[in-house]
Amino acid sequence: MKIFNSFEEAKNIINPVVTTGSFDGVHIGHKTILNRLSMLAGKYNGESVLITFDPHPRKVLYPDTAGKDLKLINSQEEKLDLLEKAGLDNVIIVNFTREFSKITSEQFVRDLLHGILHAKVVVVGFNHHFGFNKEGNYKQLWEWQEKYEFEAEEIPEQEVYHETVSSTKIRQAISEGYIQRANAYLDHYYIIKGRPENYLNQQIHDLPLFVQIPLTEECKILPAYGIYAVSVEAEFFNSKGMAIILRKKDNKPEVLLNVFDRTNFDSANKITISFHKMMHGAVNFSDKSAIAKVKLAIEEISDLIY
Repeated sequence: MKIFNSFEEAKNIINPVVTTGSFDGVHIGHKTILNRLSMLAGKYNGESVLITFDPHPRKVLYPDTAGKDLKLINSQEEKLDLLEKAGLDNVIIVNFTREFSKITSEQFVRDLLHGILHAKVVVVGFNHHFGFNKEGNYKQLWEWQEKYEFEAEEIPEQEVYHETVSSTKIRQAISEGYIQRANAYLDHYYIIKGRPENYLNQQIHDLPLFVQIPLTEECKILPAYGIYAVSVEAEFFNSKGMAIILRKKDNKPEVLLNVFDRTNFDSANKITISFHKMMHGAVNFSDKSAIAKVKLAIEEISDLIY
């Protein structure tokens, strides 16, 4: 997958089949769009393209309201990895600013999609809006097809458990600890990527070795405080494990990880932690009962088949 940081860098993409959006989570609805992009790219001997934004538009447009406490399902690195696994050919990361937000929907189509990229097909999800004040929609794209020499296509909304999937619902499920529901919406495991540091076996007495997993981005959402069954992957390494989302003394969350099989485990390597199931609620290591709860969770996770 090729990554571009401007439209000009991407102007030589052949027969681009384009979609646009934040794609936080790269969930089942996003994957439906990406699969359609790939199919159309094959049909037209072209390449699939996602135009996405950094920072998230809400962070820029509503810094004191909707964007103030917005947490994202993925870090930028995690999102790019998921997009590549989904088969995307190209991603254009737009530096989202207030100035960029003032581009009208027709300017966006005329100057960028048509003028620079020469888009062959533009695909959008159900009820997608774009441009200044979200004025653009699929109806406009349909009307501009002949004028700007592309085909427009809309993907229907996706449902899981008879519920419409959205990044907002996934964030809520994660924050409440409903990891299995979030994973169903995502169509993959909720993940945390990071590089282990700070071995904690001396701090948490009578328990197996724990490491801290520092977060690369503060705005990444974390599951509810508690104990989780996870799998841990790195190059040439895979193991079951247990993750604890712990409340620190400053009331900020901390991610602790216990890897069950440490064969070939190298803490110098970046790892991917996939969350499978919440096993127990919040623990406090100042409470002696927490030790017993963690030991029980280790036994329970060891017996799980995943």
